[in-house]
Amino acid sequence: MIVLRVFAGADKFLQIFIASFSAVLRSAFMSFPVDFLWGVATASMQVEGAIGEDGRGVSIWDHFTRWMPESFYEGNNADVACDHYHRYRDDVELMRQLSIKAYRFSISWPRVIPSGSGEVNKKGLDFYDRLVDALLAANIAPWVTLYHWDLPLELYYRGGWLNPDIPKYFEDYTRAVVARLSDRVVNWMTLNEPQCIVGLGLHQGEHAPFLKLPLRDCLRAAHHTLLAHGRAVKVLRTEAKMKANVGWAPVGVVFIPASDSPADIEAARKVMFSVNERNFWNNTWFSDPVVLGRYPEDGLKLFGAASPEYNAEEMALISQPMDFYGANIYSAQIIRAGKDGSPEKVPSPVGPALTMYHWKMTPPCLYWGPRFLFERYKLPVVITENGLAGCDWVARDGKVHDAHRIDYTARHLMELRRACADGVKVLGYFHWSFMDNFEWAQGYKLRFGLVHVDYATLKRTPKDSAYWYRDVILANGKNL
Repeated sequence: MIVLRVFAGADKFLQIFIASFSAVLRSAFMSFPVDFLWGVATASMQVEGAIGEDGRGVSIWDHFTRWMPESFYEGNNADVACDHYHRYRDDVELMRQLSIKAYRFSISWPRVIPSGSGEVNKKGLDFYDRLVDALLAANIAPWVTLYHWDLPLELYYRGGWLNPDIPKYFEDYTRAVVARLSDRVVNWMTLNEPQCIVGLGLHQGEHAPFLKLPLRDCLRAAHHTLLAHGRAVKVLRTEAKMKANVGWAPVGVVFIPASDSPADIEAARKVMFSVNERNFWNNTWFSDPVVLGRYPEDGLKLFGAASPEYNAEEMALISQPMDFYGANIYSAQIIRAGKDGSPEKVPSPVGPALTMYHWKMTPPCLYWGPRFLFERYKLPVVITENGLAGCDWVARDGKVHDAHRIDYTARHLMELRRACADGVKVLGYFHWSFMDNFEWAQGYKLRFGLVHVDYATLKRTPKDSAYWYRDVILANGKNL
């Protein structure tokens, strides 16, 4: 009996050893697709500066940093930011040295059309012309975002996203950009994080224009963002000089299962594609119309009379075919199946790992987020943003030692690699951000960059994470 117990124990140990060894082998041989795209991202308002130069109009962010400085950390503004407008050549050269393969940047609407509609500012487009040329000369693919929150102030005075004409204004703006850049730019995103445009800017009052509008008004504005997206895609399809690769970049609101049990997985999936609260922090209210051509039934029921009015023609316009689904993913909520099978949130442990933005460290968000989105929407996924806010400074040796960023990114990329190995079609990854920048209402308090920026001198110092990311790119992630 004793001998049998020994062998039984040995058999159990052998099973555990084989399972563990198999997992190690599987991990060792996992790799990203050979054509996987490694990039970095920024946004015009956060890095360009030069807000009054070469005919650029005023954005809502320019305006409110002037008239509501108390809403920004230490009254910070983006007048200079990283001065990317003047230093773009050096920035592109630094990207080249770091082996960056793609640069996701946004176009400033008020730089191109100062009042938001009407006359096009040639000098504004000249800047993006030069930037695209510099990127291509460095063998870096430009990935253009048409709107990353810098609404022209004149359009705000005309109702902003509540104005039913704004989708047409956005179409005209898109047409101007496409006419100038589409002979060299192939990859396009329409809107960045429509959930934030409406949720933070119009509903919660945390971002410009710092409004707290009734839900009905916000839902109408959200509908207008979707119509603007549809109009922009249509322009890209019909007027681009080279065949356009088109997507968008919403917030990836991710829920991950507490375990690999089918019940927990299904519970997480259910919550991820539900509208459970009368706000904008979900996936389906925005993405179901864009990809599936309909608003989700649970959202229509929850919002009730506050839901926007729309017709079949509008839904057809909103749901123009896309080539990829972009997702900005940083963190996730853990979900388990309750005793009755219904989803329930798993409380965080005491003292969770947090970034400087107080976002929780949940690396599996880059496995389950892309997997669930790919399963539902059947589109290749691009991680259009992922990164963390850190507390970084230049050390006495002249370097920036950000081990926390390396660890965060490595853990998340290993989960993304696992998603690729499990059949999720992931085309690429853009680290947010290439360099420290103006973090909206947080000003210059938080640093997201792979490259440190001294805002007094504008000196760029690549952090340890920048060189680490370069090595990951060169190894296509095999060294993780």
